[in-house]
Amino acid sequence: MKGIVFTEFLEMVEEQFGLETVDAIIEASDLPSEGIYTSVGTYDFNEMVTLLKNLSQKTHISIDDLLYAFGHYLFGSLGKAHPEVIKSYNSPIGLLYSIEDHIHVHVQKLYPDAELPTFNILDRTDTSISMVYVSSRGLYRLAHGLIEKCFEHFNTSSKVTFELLKEDGTEVKFDVVQDAE
Repeated sequence: MKGIVFTEFLEMVEEQFGLETVDAIIEASDLPSEGIYTSVGTYDFNEMVTLLKNLSQKTHISIDDLLYAFGHYLFGSLGKAHPEVIKSYNSPIGLLYSIEDHIHVHVQKLYPDAELPTFNILDRTDTSISMVYVSSRGLYRLAHGLIEKCFEHFNTSSKVTFELLKEDGTEVKFDVVQDAE
Protein backbone atom coordinates (compact mmCIF):
# COMPACT_ATOMS: atom_id res chain seq x y z
CA MET A 1 0.00 0.00 0.00
CA LYS A 2 1.31 3.43 -0.89
CA GLY A 3 2.89 5.47 1.87
CA ILE A 4 0.70 8.47 1.14
CA VAL A 5 -2.28 6.49 2.43
CA PHE A 6 -0.41 5.79 5.69
CA THR A 7 0.76 9.39 6.12
CA GLU A 8 -2.73 10.76 5.43
CA PHE A 9 -4.29 8.22 7.79
CA LEU A 10 -1.92 9.14 10.62
CA GLU A 11 -2.54 12.86 9.98
CA MET A 12 -6.27 12.23 10.30
CA VAL A 13 -5.72 10.30 13.54
CA GLU A 14 -3.60 13.15 14.93
CA GLU A 15 -6.17 15.80 13.95
CA GLN A 16 -9.15 13.87 15.33
CA PHE A 17 -7.66 12.01 18.31
CA GLY A 18 -4.32 13.69 19.10
CA LEU A 19 -0.64 12.88 18.76
CA GLU A 20 -0.74 10.68 21.85
CA THR A 21 -3.20 8.38 20.07
CA VAL A 22 -0.94 8.20 17.00
CA ASP A 23 1.98 7.21 19.23
CA ALA A 24 -0.13 4.71 21.16
CA ILE A 25 -1.44 2.85 18.11
CA ILE A 26 2.01 2.73 16.49
CA GLU A 27 3.59 1.41 19.72
CA ALA A 28 0.84 -1.20 20.13
CA SER A 29 1.16 -2.36 16.52
CA ASP A 30 4.67 -3.90 16.35
CA LEU A 31 5.10 -2.80 12.73
CA PRO A 32 7.94 -3.90 10.42
CA SER A 33 8.27 -0.25 9.32
CA GLU A 34 8.22 0.87 12.98
CA GLY A 35 5.50 3.33 11.94
CA ILE A 36 7.90 5.41 9.87
CA TYR A 37 6.28 6.20 6.52
CA THR A 38 7.13 8.37 3.55
CA SER A 39 4.48 9.39 1.05
CA VAL A 40 6.41 7.76 -1.82
CA GLY A 41 7.20 4.48 -0.06
CA THR A 42 5.29 1.22 -0.30
CA TYR A 43 4.30 -0.70 2.82
CA ASP A 44 2.58 -3.94 3.72
CA PHE A 45 -1.22 -3.59 3.72
CA ASN A 46 -1.30 -5.61 6.95
CA GLU A 47 0.32 -2.65 8.71
CA MET A 48 -2.75 -0.55 7.88
CA VAL A 49 -5.02 -3.32 9.13
CA THR A 50 -3.07 -3.45 12.40
CA LEU A 51 -3.19 0.34 12.84
CA LEU A 52 -6.93 0.34 12.17
CA LYS A 53 -7.54 -2.47 14.68
CA ASN A 54 -5.54 -0.70 17.37
CA LEU A 55 -7.24 2.65 16.67
CA SER A 56 -10.63 0.94 16.85
CA GLN A 57 -9.73 -0.64 20.21
CA LYS A 58 -8.45 2.65 21.60
CA THR A 59 -11.35 4.82 20.41
CA HIS A 60 -14.18 2.24 20.57
CA ILE A 61 -15.14 3.20 17.01
CA SER A 62 -15.72 0.37 14.54
CA ILE A 63 -13.15 -0.22 11.80
CA ASP A 64 -15.89 0.39 9.20
CA ASP A 65 -16.70 3.79 10.72
CA LEU A 66 -13.00 4.69 10.88
CA LEU A 67 -12.56 3.78 7.21
CA TYR A 68 -15.63 5.84 6.31
CA ALA A 69 -14.24 8.86 8.20
CA PHE A 70 -10.89 8.35 6.51
CA GLY A 71 -12.61 8.43 3.11
CA HIS A 72 -14.00 11.86 3.98
CA TYR A 73 -10.60 13.04 5.14
CA LEU A 74 -8.74 11.57 2.17
CA PHE A 75 -10.97 13.27 -0.41
CA GLY A 76 -10.13 16.65 1.11
CA SER A 77 -6.42 15.90 1.27
CA LEU A 78 -6.25 14.62 -2.30
CA GLY A 79 -8.30 17.57 -3.48
CA LYS A 80 -5.80 19.98 -1.92
CA ALA A 81 -2.82 18.09 -3.34
CA HIS A 82 -4.29 17.70 -6.85
CA PRO A 83 -6.95 20.40 -7.34
CA GLU A 84 -6.53 20.30 -11.11
CA VAL A 85 -8.02 16.81 -11.22
CA ILE A 86 -11.22 17.77 -9.41
CA LYS A 87 -11.52 21.16 -11.11
CA SER A 88 -11.90 19.45 -14.47
CA TYR A 89 -15.39 18.26 -13.39
CA ASN A 90 -18.53 20.29 -12.91
CA SER A 91 -20.54 17.64 -11.05
CA PRO A 92 -19.96 14.82 -8.59
CA ILE A 93 -21.63 12.31 -10.93
CA GLY A 94 -19.21 13.31 -13.69
CA LEU A 95 -16.25 12.84 -11.38
CA LEU A 96 -17.46 9.44 -10.16
CA TYR A 97 -18.13 8.33 -13.72
CA SER A 98 -14.52 9.14 -14.62
CA ILE A 99 -12.79 7.31 -11.77
CA GLU A 100 -11.42 4.56 -13.99
CA ASP A 101 -10.70 6.57 -17.14
CA HIS A 102 -9.22 9.70 -15.56
CA ILE A 103 -8.76 9.69 -11.79
CA HIS A 104 -7.08 6.29 -11.53
CA VAL A 105 -5.00 6.98 -14.65
CA HIS A 106 -3.71 10.12 -12.91
CA VAL A 107 -2.99 8.15 -9.72
CA GLN A 108 -1.11 5.44 -11.66
CA LYS A 109 1.12 8.12 -13.20
CA LEU A 110 2.02 9.40 -9.74
CA TYR A 111 2.22 5.97 -8.09
CA PRO A 112 2.90 3.34 -10.79
CA ASP A 113 2.75 0.37 -8.41
CA ALA A 114 -0.43 1.47 -6.59
CA GLU A 115 -3.04 -1.27 -6.23
CA LEU A 116 -6.28 0.53 -6.94
CA PRO A 117 -9.82 -0.75 -6.72
CA THR A 118 -11.91 -0.85 -9.85
CA PHE A 119 -15.30 0.76 -10.29
CA ASN A 120 -17.46 -0.84 -12.95
CA ILE A 121 -20.21 1.55 -14.00
CA LEU A 122 -23.59 -0.17 -14.37
CA ASP A 123 -25.80 2.85 -15.04
CA ARG A 124 -25.54 6.63 -15.08
CA THR A 125 -27.94 9.54 -15.42
CA ASP A 126 -27.41 13.26 -14.74
CA THR A 127 -28.39 12.71 -11.10
CA SER A 128 -27.51 9.08 -10.33
CA ILE A 129 -24.88 6.45 -10.79
CA SER A 130 -24.70 2.73 -10.04
CA MET A 131 -21.34 1.06 -9.89
CA VAL A 132 -19.59 -1.99 -8.53
CA TYR A 133 -16.50 -1.53 -6.38
CA VAL A 134 -14.02 -4.41 -6.67
CA SER A 135 -10.89 -4.72 -4.53
CA SER A 136 -9.10 -7.58 -2.83
CA ARG A 137 -8.70 -5.30 0.19
CA GLY A 138 -12.39 -4.80 0.86
CA LEU A 139 -12.09 -1.12 1.80
CA TYR A 140 -15.56 -0.28 0.50
CA ARG A 141 -16.35 1.91 3.50
CA LEU A 142 -13.36 4.08 2.56
CA ALA A 143 -14.85 4.34 -0.94
CA HIS A 144 -18.23 5.20 0.62
CA GLY A 145 -16.65 8.11 2.51
CA LEU A 146 -14.86 9.33 -0.63
CA ILE A 147 -18.14 9.23 -2.58
CA GLU A 148 -20.06 11.22 0.02
CA LYS A 149 -17.29 13.80 0.39
CA CYS A 150 -17.25 14.19 -3.39
CA PHE A 151 -20.85 15.42 -3.24
CA GLU A 152 -20.04 17.77 -0.35
CA HIS A 153 -17.19 19.21 -2.42
CA PHE A 154 -19.70 20.14 -5.12
CA ASN A 155 -22.02 21.68 -2.47
CA THR A 156 -24.70 19.09 -2.92
CA SER A 157 -25.78 15.94 -1.13
CA SER A 158 -26.75 12.45 -2.11
CA LYS A 159 -28.24 9.23 -0.89
CA VAL A 160 -25.63 6.48 -1.06
CA THR A 161 -26.68 2.90 -0.58
CA PHE A 162 -24.54 -0.16 -0.96
CA GLU A 163 -25.02 -3.89 -1.23
CA LEU A 164 -22.31 -6.40 -0.44
CA LEU A 165 -22.07 -8.68 -3.45
CA LYS A 166 -19.40 -10.67 -1.61
CA GLU A 167 -19.62 -11.03 2.14
CA ASP A 168 -15.99 -9.96 2.67
CA GLY A 169 -16.60 -6.56 1.04
CA THR A 170 -14.34 -7.20 -1.94
CA GLU A 171 -17.24 -6.63 -4.33
CA VAL A 172 -19.86 -4.02 -3.45
CA LYS A 173 -22.59 -2.37 -5.50
CA PHE A 174 -23.05 1.34 -4.84
CA ASP A 175 -26.22 3.19 -5.86
CA VAL A 176 -25.84 6.95 -5.59
CA VAL A 177 -28.67 9.43 -6.14
CA GLN A 178 -28.04 13.14 -5.98
CA ASP A 179 -30.55 14.97 -3.81
CA ALA A 180 -32.84 17.46 -5.55
CA GLU A 181 -31.71 21.02 -4.96
